[in-house]
Amino acid sequence: MPLEEELSSYAARFAAALIDPGRATPSLVTGPNGKAAVRRYNVYRNNVTVSLIDALAAIYPAVQRITGVEFFRAMARFHVRASPPTSPLLLDYGRDFPAFIETYEYACAMPWLADVARIERAWLDAYHAADAAPLSRDVLALVPPERLADVVFTAHPAAGIVRSPFAAVTIFAANRGGEMPGRIDAGTPEDALITRPGMDVVVRHLPEGGAVFLTNLMSGQPLGDAAASALQSSPGFDIAANVAGMIEAGAFTSINFGEA
Repeated sequence: MPLEEELSSYAARFAAALIDPGRATPSLVTGPNGKAAVRRYNVYRNNVTVSLIDALAAIYPAVQRITGVEFFRAMARFHVRASPPTSPLLLDYGRDFPAFIETYEYACAMPWLADVARIERAWLDAYHAADAAPLSRDVLALVPPERLADVVFTAHPAAGIVRSPFAAVTIFAANRGGEMPGRIDAGTPEDALITRPGMDVVVRHLPEGGAVFLTNLMSGQPLGDAAASALQSSPGFDIAANVAGMIEAGAFTSINFGEA
């Protein structure tokens, strides 16, 4: 067997039991003089798991603050065993953690927790997104009124939306700051717009109809169609306020008139 294939095979067999403590130490793992290295392998296995739990704690600090460190690390340990990393970049790990939280039995008393985690994941993605100059309100002001409905917007690389039937934005904000949060009515639906128009990531609570409007704009719908959908879903939708808000938030970078 060529050396490259041999090393690849060794790595695959070495890694196979790293996440699962119930699996035996691979027979190929030996110490000095060919002796079994069960203890050494277990130490390494524990270090890998702890590192992945630490990575999740760094990505989801608000979730950890809500649950407490002990609860969070126990939940994260189950996630690590169920979903080992598929990329060498720890930044990419834990994208499915919010979905795991939804299925985690002991978190069922906090049905909003998964959406808070989704906002935190979107926050991190926005932080590492590519730089781009946000759209200036002056550019939109140059569009003739009769053509405004046909305008198509290009989303900023850092822009994202998280919708929730719970007060996920308020809970997120209360648990990412240094102050102790007060009482929150978790049953109030809230939608979030996550952007990074400059150096700092900002999470905004979207007004009525805002999430439908922006989601459609980000998917390439013209302004008129996106506004009509928002009005259909939320009769109180205010198009002027929402356009002003999205420009202020830096959610888009440019405009065009589509293929027409």
